[in-house]
Amino acid sequence: MEAAQEAPIIRLVDTVLREAIRNEATDIHIEPMQDRVRIRYRIDGILHEVLRLPKYLAAPLIARIKILGDMDVAEKRVPQDGRMRIEMQKRRFDVRISTIPTVHGEKAVLRLLDQTSPLMGLERLGLWEDDLAKVEYLMSQPYGMILSTGPTGSGKTTTQYSILHRLNTNEVNILTIEEPVEYEVAGINQVNVNRKAGVTFATALRAFLRQDPDIILVGEIRDLETADVAFQAALTGHLVLSTLHTNDAPTATTRLIEMGVEPFLISAAVIGVIAQRLGRRICTNCKEPLELKDDEKEAITMRFNVEPSVLDGKTLYRGRGCDICRYTGYKGRIGIFEVFVMNAEIADLVLRRAPISEIRDAAIASGMTTLLQDGWRKVLAGITTPQEVMRVVTTVGY
Repeated sequence: MEAAQEAPIIRLVDTVLREAIRNEATDIHIEPMQDRVRIRYRIDGILHEVLRLPKYLAAPLIARIKILGDMDVAEKRVPQDGRMRIEMQKRRFDVRISTIPTVHGEKAVLRLLDQTSPLMGLERLGLWEDDLAKVEYLMSQPYGMILSTGPTGSGKTTTQYSILHRLNTNEVNILTIEEPVEYEVAGINQVNVNRKAGVTFATALRAFLRQDPDIILVGEIRDLETADVAFQAALTGHLVLSTLHTNDAPTATTRLIEMGVEPFLISAAVIGVIAQRLGRRICTNCKEPLELKDDEKEAITMRFNVEPSVLDGKTLYRGRGCDICRYTGYKGRIGIFEVFVMNAEIADLVLRRAPISEIRDAAIASGMTTLLQDGWRKVLAGITTPQEVMRVVTTVGY
């Protein structure tokens, strides 16, 4: 306990946090191993080892982090969660701390949530003009449900808060229920899930309907009870935003049916679905043209399902690697999107419990750009690389 309060450990933790923010890391992993402590930063979605420390520093390091997170320093046998707030480089960060006991000691993961990032605006997320127009059309609807889908860490919360930020005026009452609240925004009424006190997504939603809301954000629809109340809200004159875990936008409809939601409710309430991934941008400091042989061109175009002639007269780019991008060739991230807008034909297919392939075909026929197609146009625009799009978009059966 005393060791955790000593100046060198305090300075070490401060340096680890400061360097993580300077490198624009989203997570810090402090991992005790058999003979050392490994510290890794997640930068642009990829983990990088940044520091190796002697094993004896593991316990005081974790103890110091627990003190900062207002956690039980003496309890080392069970997982714990904590949080703290820091201000560095004129930015405010909410830091979520999670510890777990491993065979070599306690591991800590610190998630850094930049409180200014959701206010970046829809235009900067990476939405192409046609997709941005679709999202703005969905936002302008007086009621209905807008769903965001994608894996953990794909930027769903940032997209939804960018929408809320645009809609946040004195004329509307916005309420959110989240587990936990990631970004605090002035003018929005935000509620944390607290299961011990009986505050769940479903109970909070029911209370929200008595709070004269215009717009409601539900952190995640993960069970039928929450879905039922959310759909009730969407059908009774409220704009509801929420998230689901599905691979692409059309699959959201079948995921809700699997959950137990009636197809007629889905076709009546869901007005649009935004699927997304986060791909790394090519570093602008070391960006260079990519020389491709004919067989490489053929391999790339085949994976993106486009004709090799599409590359005639076009130049693809890559990052050579430099100090600024830590020799990865990438710096920063860009959203890759698929925006699906409900129409009469798709609503009818959902009502008839049509196979997902039919719903996807109908969505594409009505103008939906798939994740792969959106990734491809960002490759042609020199924003990212084919390899990066394939890494974040391609899944089995997609």
